[in-house]
Amino acid sequence: MEINLKKYIAAIGICFMALGAACIMKTDPEEVGEELPELIIGSDNYEPYNYLDDDGKPVGIDVELAEAVCEQLGYTPVFQYIVWDKKDEYLDNGKVDCLWGSFTMNGREDEYQWAGPYLYSRQVIAVRTDSKIRNISDLAGKRVAVQATTKPEEVLLERSDPRVPEVDMVYSLSGMDEIYASLRKGYVDAITGHESALERFVGNAPDMYAILDESLYISELGVAFKNDTHQDLAKKMTQILKEMQDDGTLRDMVEKYGLDAEKALGVTNAE
Repeated sequence: MEINLKKYIAAIGICFMALGAACIMKTDPEEVGEELPELIIGSDNYEPYNYLDDDGKPVGIDVELAEAVCEQLGYTPVFQYIVWDKKDEYLDNGKVDCLWGSFTMNGREDEYQWAGPYLYSRQVIAVRTDSKIRNISDLAGKRVAVQATTKPEEVLLERSDPRVPEVDMVYSLSGMDEIYASLRKGYVDAITGHESALERFVGNAPDMYAILDESLYISELGVAFKNDTHQDLAKKMTQILKEMQDDGTLRDMVEKYGLDAEKALGVTNAE
């Protein structure tokens, strides 16, 4: 009996050890499939940064970048498409955690809690090839379409840049498709936007449209959180973005989508 009792006690001990090991193993979220916290990312449809492919899946530079950064931070990115000129409302009411979609941070440093800058982008002007507009000064008295609440709208309306003349009318539209249509139909004389987006528009009909050599503005792109929130997260995100630039990951991403890596990474932005 004594031998059997010892065996019984030993067996119980082994069971408890196995149970304890199993509990320890279950603390690894990857082993048990625990869900990571979500980071709700707001953006409009702005190719090649953030847009939907033919299957309705979010793709683009900012999408791939957000997925890579969130993986390191321990978040699951959720992409929420928004009306861009209502972006602050989405942040204020908590419907999105951040804005991540080719968003210009320079000139807005005090308006949001920023991560970045992580890329650079020229804001350029596109016109019809039969237009007499050849440089920014030729916009005097002309009609120009911009996306509402963007940097080109600000530059044209405030005219803080001495190169910018007084235009006849600035049409502030909701999305890029509307902006492209306004030039196609002759409602405006020129349109403005990020160079990478307008290059795609012009590339579809190079005999009809052209981009001016002179840029309107050089944007530093960042990730915007509501001001005075997510300070630690923004700091960590900035560090990861810097590491991705240093190790060449960011260069590979922008080249994949046809951007000039030297310009996008701020190596060459001279006029």
